[in-house]
Amino acid sequence: MKKISPFFILTAFLFFTSGCAGIKYLTVETHEPAQVTLPSNVLSIVIANNVVQQPDDVGHDITPLGRSQTERAKVSSDSIAIFYTEALAQFLDEEDYFFQVFYYDKPLRSDTHFFQEQPLLPERMNEIREETGADAIISLDKLLIETHEQQLFRQQGYTYSNLRAKIQSLLRVYMPTMEGKIPAVQYNDSLTWEGFDIQDGRAYAEVMIPSTEEAMKIMAVRAAEKMTTVFAPHWEMQDRWYYTSASSLMREGEAYAKEANWAEAIKKWEVYYNGRSNKKDKGKAANNIALAYEMMDNMDEAYKWATVANELFLESMGPGSMESRRSLIYKNELQRRMDNSNRLNMQ
Repeated sequence: MKKISPFFILTAFLFFTSGCAGIKYLTVETHEPAQVTLPSNVLSIVIANNVVQQPDDVGHDITPLGRSQTERAKVSSDSIAIFYTEALAQFLDEEDYFFQVFYYDKPLRSDTHFFQEQPLLPERMNEIREETGADAIISLDKLLIETHEQQLFRQQGYTYSNLRAKIQSLLRVYMPTMEGKIPAVQYNDSLTWEGFDIQDGRAYAEVMIPSTEEAMKIMAVRAAEKMTTVFAPHWEMQDRWYYTSASSLMREGEAYAKEANWAEAIKKWEVYYNGRSNKKDKGKAANNIALAYEMMDNMDEAYKWATVANELFLESMGPGSMESRRSLIYKNELQRRMDNSNRLNMQ
């Protein structure tokens, strides 16, 4: 369901893990904007399959054991585009961003011209919109999956192989606009597996490669998952860190941080910061304070303290030090989140 939500939704505090001496890490969840911002009147969408099934003899080859020349292979692409579009509809629906997400289960192409794209004509777009009640159509207009298997050796009667799959896909967004623009998103990716090519269920999964047909399905669902982040705001897992020391004030701040009591943690770390003259120590405290303010969704204060931390590390340790580089990365990440705030508010 589409809804207005603030950019800085409270970041989820998930868990702490011990890192190297003096640093502890935690994992947080951040709210990220969609990469494509659709008009505010697009409240419902329909996902459609507008590709011709890939011919079995297109895009697949194998290098048999003991040979240097590849050979053409035949692989069925039956229902791969359906896997892609159904998964995309399901993933978008689970994001709860649009009011409704429909899946259009009727194929839009009946020709055999696989290599030719045929974008939807305005008349067809309007027919689908009227039939489903959707405001816009996300159509899969191109899908090509290539696979290459290289057989490496045989053991106990089974072949050990390397399997690589590549996907190319193109999605377009169709909606009535005065400008007539059609947003298009291209997605290319690849995956590699290595293991025994065993399809009789007699081997452990971790030492097996999927069948070529299964690899194609995996690529299609993976692409659909990636495309979900293009069209809907989403949550991403990220790492953060804070510094520890033998100081009672730093340890008290850490205790409050573990309880997600960030306001009290800030108080302890600020007292430590104000009482130290060593710039490296002050930089560590400033970094901790920046993290605490980020957890409280006060991004202005978080960025201010992250800048202080970076400047202190630069002055005390130089630009090539780990602390300087790490603090710069954090400072830039906070700037990125602040820059994205308007996009999330629009969405």
